Amino acid sequence: MTDLPKPGTRPWHAHYNAGVAPDFIPPKTTLTRMLDRGFAEHADRVLIEYGGEEITYAGMRAMAARAAAALIARGLQPGDRLALHLPNSPWHPVFFFGAMAAGLTVTHLSPLDAAGEIAHKLADSGAKLVISLTAPDFSTPLMGAAAYGSLPPVVQCPDAVLKGDGVSYGAISLAAFWAGHEGAAWDPMPVAPGDIALLQYTGGTTGRPKAAVLTHANIAASVNIYREFLKGEAVREPGKRTLLFSPVFHILGLSTQLLRGFCDGLTIHLRPRFDAAQALDDIEAYGINIMTGVPTMWIAILRQPGVEGRDLSSLDFIGSGGAPLPVEVFQRIRQLTGLKLRGGWGMTETAPAGSNMPPDVPDSKLGTIGIPLPGLEIRIVDPADPARVLGFGDEGEMAIRGPNVTSGYWNKPEETAASFIDDWFLTGDIARMDEDGFLYLVDRKKDMIISGGFNVYPVVIEDAVHRHPAVSEAMAVGIPDPYRGESAKVFVVLNPGAKPFTLEELQAFLADKLGRHEIPRDLEFRAGLPKTPVGKLDRKALRAEIRAELEPA
Repeated sequence: MTDLPKPGTRPWHAHYNAGVAPDFIPPKTTLTRMLDRGFAEHADRVLIEYGGEEITYAGMRAMAARAAAALIARGLQPGDRLALHLPNSPWHPVFFFGAMAAGLTVTHLSPLDAAGEIAHKLADSGAKLVISLTAPDFSTPLMGAAAYGSLPPVVQCPDAVLKGDGVSYGAISLAAFWAGHEGAAWDPMPVAPGDIALLQYTGGTTGRPKAAVLTHANIAASVNIYREFLKGEAVREPGKRTLLFSPVFHILGLSTQLLRGFCDGLTIHLRPRFDAAQALDDIEAYGINIMTGVPTMWIAILRQPGVEGRDLSSLDFIGSGGAPLPVEVFQRIRQLTGLKLRGGWGMTETAPAGSNMPPDVPDSKLGTIGIPLPGLEIRIVDPADPARVLGFGDEGEMAIRGPNVTSGYWNKPEETAASFIDDWFLTGDIARMDEDGFLYLVDRKKDMIISGGFNVYPVVIEDAVHRHPAVSEAMAVGIPDPYRGESAKVFVVLNPGAKPFTLEELQAFLADKLGRHEIPRDLEFRAGLPKTPVGKLDRKALRAEIRAELEPA
């Protein structure tokens, strides 16, 4: 073990692009100021393409101004919470930008939330109004939340792609809601950098979802940190086209794609959901330059028939986030596109800036989640004693601090206190840092399997299983073992046409890739694995299935 370097001598600084400020200090600003500048600089450019229709930056400014005027006329005051129950639809930026101009705090409701979860988020946030769609997939669960308590007024918007039958359940139509506010001026209410812009609920991996408090300054810092890191790359050039199917109600899609793209003058091809075949069609039809998704989306691209013959030459930048990127997927995508899939790490609580792979990442660093982004500090600490900083190569819990990091959780002072050591946020992720400053995610602290007294990390097993040529997706979880306490069981989805293999054959394949304590003791093939609303493999749901199977009837 060696000591971590002192500030100003961080080894990862050598891997930043030319011109990037290593100790970057993002301006302490507000989202409304960022919106002001983007609207002014890119007024005539196309901001959104959706369902074949285009909205310019100036057109979006007019719609957001109208939304803000209607929200204020409804009686919402600065600091009030507005719930957005919206997918990737133009109505999301219209009302997100409008809410910022009205001085409101947004809280996102996932379109895949069940009624009970919607009710919890509405009650916890104290939302005064909900913006949703007329489509039944949105109106039915939203109105079902009324069974759990009073529901705030709901405004339903018509969507050109996700069609509905009109306003239902006594909701307010969009036409009625913003009638009389045509031609409203873009004139944002005064807000301060420390004002709360967003209550973003986490995935609810333990108990009910909790909301990370993200200020204007937090989100603006995250956006500007990414922009600084990408300085000098084609991804920053105004007019570039990005394909956005990552959910904008999730922090990854919101900050790194919608808001970052807006600030750089990109044209955003917005899609309501991910479809691998449609994504390939869009790349060819529109000359898409930028595409970012979670690893399962890239796996789906690789599984598309005839993908090797598609014209992907327009792509300048491809990225992956939200979950660990298997090395095998990285290598296959590079063979397909000629580009390095830029993986990274972040979380809701960091809005989500954390680490990312630089463009010059060598093959010797495959499997990395990159280097700390400019202006951020990341260190590895002892999970049992977070005040003790570990050295290069040691596995421990990642701790992060920076201007993008949340101040805590809404209405949860005890959980907030437990998440910080001084001003360092404890991420719950187990990782190590090498002597060049590259980070390697080992696993989530809570997902660790303790087998025969050894710590076993599912991600390590999954990465090894992914190297098997027949494997498309894999997930490892701990199951009871009468001898070891716990052992690893791996669930596998095969590539189309691939033949199943036995547990013994898999163990033989893994013998030189994993330690003996890490070798899976059970194997199950499935047609698909559970996923979260944002497309990540859902280990929590799989563990719940296993517990239900093991419990006596």
